[in-house]
Amino acid sequence: MIIKENNQYLTFPCLEAKQPIGNMYISIIDADVLEYISMVDVRRLKENREVEEYTGIQRKLSLKREKEIGKYVNLIDATFPNSIILEMSSENVSYNSKDKTLTILYKQDVAKVLDGQHRIAGLNHYEKSGSSFQCIVTIYIDMELEDQAIVFATINTEQKPVSKSLAADLFEFAKSRSPQKTCHTIARVLDQEENSPFYNKIKILGTANNAEKETITQDTFVKGIMQYISKDPQADRQIYKHNRLFLGSKKPAYANEKDKNKLILRKLFIDDETDSGITQLMINYFQAVQSKWEYSWKNVINNNILNKSTGYIALMKFFRNVYIHLRTREDEIISKETFYNLIKKIDIKDKSFTTENYLPGGKGQSDLYNELMEKSNLK
Repeated sequence: MIIKENNQYLTFPCLEAKQPIGNMYISIIDADVLEYISMVDVRRLKENREVEEYTGIQRKLSLKREKEIGKYVNLIDATFPNSIILEMSSENVSYNSKDKTLTILYKQDVAKVLDGQHRIAGLNHYEKSGSSFQCIVTIYIDMELEDQAIVFATINTEQKPVSKSLAADLFEFAKSRSPQKTCHTIARVLDQEENSPFYNKIKILGTANNAEKETITQDTFVKGIMQYISKDPQADRQIYKHNRLFLGSKKPAYANEKDKNKLILRKLFIDDETDSGITQLMINYFQAVQSKWEYSWKNVINNNILNKSTGYIALMKFFRNVYIHLRTREDEIISKETFYNLIKKIDIKDKSFTTENYLPGGKGQSDLYNELMEKSNLK
């Protein structure tokens, strides 16, 4: 608990830790206080970039990242488990080893942020008045610029981000329903079912345990389906965490007709908690693809793009047009035969899905999608 002494200093419990680089002080500070005493806005960062200039690492405050974190901090299960790292001058802070307390001058910009600027900026958007968001803070006192640079560079160059596929896989352990968990479950099922066109093709967790067969990452697969279920997966996850339902409530499943035509799997997601409908749709659609272009779908060779991200992303983009064209109701499960009757008419030769014809990446995805649309007469 922070104690305000005279509106000029703050004193709070703190632990001292000794490490080779020097002593550091670990405590908990309320977000509003942390924002006030820290250098986090764009203007001040431009004026206080000694560490960045020293290390040659440039880090600009990203407004996009700030908004993303600002949205995240208002979720029901928001958390910052890692420490925000600050550096302060002994003129502005003192440690009492007997009481194990730290006293800080309560003034703007007395703390330099070595790590955590976007978290602090995002906390400016915390909307739960009357409820505090406390952060773990590590403070270095009178740290030489060289040592600040070592800490800063280590954080920004040595740490590796968690793979997106691993993050997706962790939703398996979530108890409540969410678009993320649904897409993860479908990825698992299609990778493990022997009758699935994706059998052993998805790189679960982004690893290469079955590298000779795996052609698509879990993250890529999940995004292909997620785009048709939700335009705001975090918000939908919040709704389910609060045990609120979509249909039958005052809030419609779609905000407007445009959403209805884009989120083509949303009704299936909301109505079918087993996710069997979306799973079967994906099996049927890609079995039809496999039947049409069996060689390119099954063969894992370097210059083949159909069963890799370029082909998958183009096929999933094409899926929206096909599904809207074929269905008679929003939640219809189109059969493999119905999909195949449309796809078989597309005059693209098997074995032509090469990197020479479709460049890996965005251009190849766009070229293949446009060709699928044109030769299926859906365009």
